[in-house]
Amino acid sequence: MPKAGMVTVAGKPNAGKSTLLNRIIGQKLAITSQKPQSTRDRIVGIHTTADTQMIIFDTPGLLEPKYELQKAMRSTAIRALEDADVIVYLADASDGAPPPLREAAGLKHDLKAPIIEVLNKSDTLPDSRLAELREARPDAILVSARTGDSVDDLVRLISEHLPESPFLYPDDDVSTQSVRFFVSEMIRETVLEQLHDEVPYSVAVGIEEFREGRSPLYIRAVIYIERESQKRIIIGSKGTRIREIGQEARKKIEGFVGQNVYLDMWVKVLPNWRRSTPALQRLGYHLGKDERL
Repeated sequence: MPKAGMVTVAGKPNAGKSTLLNRIIGQKLAITSQKPQSTRDRIVGIHTTADTQMIIFDTPGLLEPKYELQKAMRSTAIRALEDADVIVYLADASDGAPPPLREAAGLKHDLKAPIIEVLNKSDTLPDSRLAELREARPDAILVSARTGDSVDDLVRLISEHLPESPFLYPDDDVSTQSVRFFVSEMIRETVLEQLHDEVPYSVAVGIEEFREGRSPLYIRAVIYIERESQKRIIIGSKGTRIREIGQEARKKIEGFVGQNVYLDMWVKVLPNWRRSTPALQRLGYHLGKDERL
């Protein structure tokens, strides 16, 4: 009997969750950045072998929310923990032994799914630190999502915990999310890469038009920011910055969709959207109660 199920990757910001998802899937689905809180929504990847299918959720980093966007991010992470058949609790090995997941997530009750504790970025530590971690956490798996070290061992362990089930999706699917979603994420990733101050955290991306069936593929995207001063930064002198962002984003999108793309990008001010429930709903974020399981 084949196995299939939901695998939630959870942990604090910057633990390497997106890099681990991309490594397991074998292609880049989730954006990666050294800036924490770059993942805002649940990213879904599907990993299928001859007899096992994992639907893997890369979730926003667990944190105590300070405003509405972070509340939406936390709600997304908690729902993914509730839905999981297996939980991969990922922590940065350089931070030492992590607290229990229930404490890290601020939950009232234990989770039902089995939890696999994984210490990432093991390639950055000397042998003496690795030995200390193995002694402190004998059941944890030490991996490097960046290099792939021990990731195959982790995948095998996840498979052992999955329930017997027919496959939930066709075996050649790699995600359940739309191309539009990934296009918006690629544009936002490019902004994260090119701007090195607070502006990227005020950026959201909406895809307003996506004309398939023609060449080049026409995409009209809007970069939303919170203040006029941020708009000027993103556009740059005589439009130089927005052109650079568009050129780099277009290359990523063309590699993803496999065809030429005409990317028409605009910048609009949506005041204080991170703190506005109507604005977050307009941008597609899922709002929910702050559920402490």
